[in-house]
Amino acid sequence: MLDRRNETRMLCAELVDIQWKDSTGKTKKGIANLEDISLSGACLQVDLPVPLHTVVRVSYPKGKFEGKVTYCFYREIGYFLGIEFESDFRWSLRKFKPQHFLDPRRLVIRAINKTREITSVLVH
Repeated sequence: MLDRRNETRMLCAELVDIQWKDSTGKTKKGIANLEDISLSGACLQVDLPVPLHTVVRVSYPKGKFEGKVTYCFYREIGYFLGIEFESDFRWSLRKFKPQHFLDPRRLVIRAINKTREITSVLVH
């Protein structure tokens, strides 16, 4: 599985509605858990597999985005879909802030600061 996203992935948890067409053209609908999001893509956890390159529409309370499935694999609790946003959509916090949201860079900064505090106490 090749990951092409170079941007920081923001960890999140939010239920979103999804819609796509199957190989016969029939519209499929479901609910997905948004696992992470970046400027150019997202990861969704779903109950059913969705074929590669399928266009998926994701709706959230105040908007929507579309993208193509870049990966789909099963892992114990469901299928995980990688979604590459369409070229006219770039995610930002102004457009959509998931209910549960964490910037992993903040965890790293917190850990570095904690290590510095401990080191300072041990040295003195």
